[in-house]
Amino acid sequence: MQVCKDVTYIGVNDRQTDLFEGQFLVPNGMAYNSYLLTDEKIAVFDSVDATFKNVWLNNLDKALNGRTPDYLIVQHMEPDHSGSLKAFAEKYPSAKIVASTRAFIMMKNYFATDFIERQLIAEDGGSLSLGTHVLRFIAAPMVHWPEVFVTYDETSKLLFSADAFGKFGALDAEEDWACEARRYYFGIVGKYGVQVQSLLKKLSNFKISTICPLHGPVLKDNLQYYIDLYNTWSSYNMESEGIFIAYTSVYGNTKKAVEYLAECLQSRGVKVVVTDLARCDMSEAVEDAFRYGKAVLATTTYNGEIFPFMREFLHELTERNYQNRIVGFIENGSWAPMATRVMRTMLEKSKNLQYTTATVKILSAITEENKKQIEALAEELCSL
Repeated sequence: MQVCKDVTYIGVNDRQTDLFEGQFLVPNGMAYNSYLLTDEKIAVFDSVDATFKNVWLNNLDKALNGRTPDYLIVQHMEPDHSGSLKAFAEKYPSAKIVASTRAFIMMKNYFATDFIERQLIAEDGGSLSLGTHVLRFIAAPMVHWPEVFVTYDETSKLLFSADAFGKFGALDAEEDWACEARRYYFGIVGKYGVQVQSLLKKLSNFKISTICPLHGPVLKDNLQYYIDLYNTWSSYNMESEGIFIAYTSVYGNTKKAVEYLAECLQSRGVKVVVTDLARCDMSEAVEDAFRYGKAVLATTTYNGEIFPFMREFLHELTERNYQNRIVGFIENGSWAPMATRVMRTMLEKSKNLQYTTATVKILSAITEENKKQIEALAEELCSL
């Protein structure tokens, strides 16, 4: 695939893996992107997962058309992008390795060598001329590893964005970009909103025509749409109007309460998304919690605590700096309900959470009084 004049896509699709990073379901696979920039000097941007090193090296060989690369630019050392680095270095012994100082330390950890005689340090704000094309290096620490930088081609106005603006899914998967990019962002990058904001501020000084991420499609049209979404996500602001309800239910009574709440909200014209945490893909639930501005958490008291799936869900949220939301609670307990207290304690470190004054406390089964409490919760959520 020709990205633009002088830039060729040489990455691979992974339709073998079922779990990315050992935890995220990827029913439509993954793309490990790599790019070749051909000028007086030739630069390769990142490698791919070691499983696909032979496919990648063949793609590279065909795109080189008999020439030899001068540089391998290593923007990110995570193995899905650096796994074939050593194979490249062995095949092209004259090529320089361009990376941050931290990346070279990681190389020694991974490969027992830091290629000391071939190192070219990518300094923040530094540049590398390939001839017509001039590359500008921009440090992007903790987006989402500490060694990361992105690269701006001053000639073509193209941004090689490392893991920023990436998504789950192979390139031949026909699916909405935002859905899997959002799940990818909050699952993997979401904790580092401050650092993403810092990168976006740096990038605002550059005119960008194309974004080449390390996962997902090359982005060319309506770039502001993608940048605006990243700004919303990394500032932890609401993306969509609606109320997200996450629940667990042992014998169905808490589920009945959630269903009644959803009916009350929908009758008022509110969009409602309901997720059973025991049966969902947890990363999808995390994605929706960050997408919507209001959430209701409904669970049972369990062993003096809360049901395990809700506990794990709240851990996932707080680990990713869940904030700037309105939150309501529904708790259930046969003799000593304390789920709301536990959930609020788990959320103590979250910033700018506003809790509803209406509360719902179920003692086993739903009563008429509980229905009134649920109706009051619905009314308050709609008024906030």
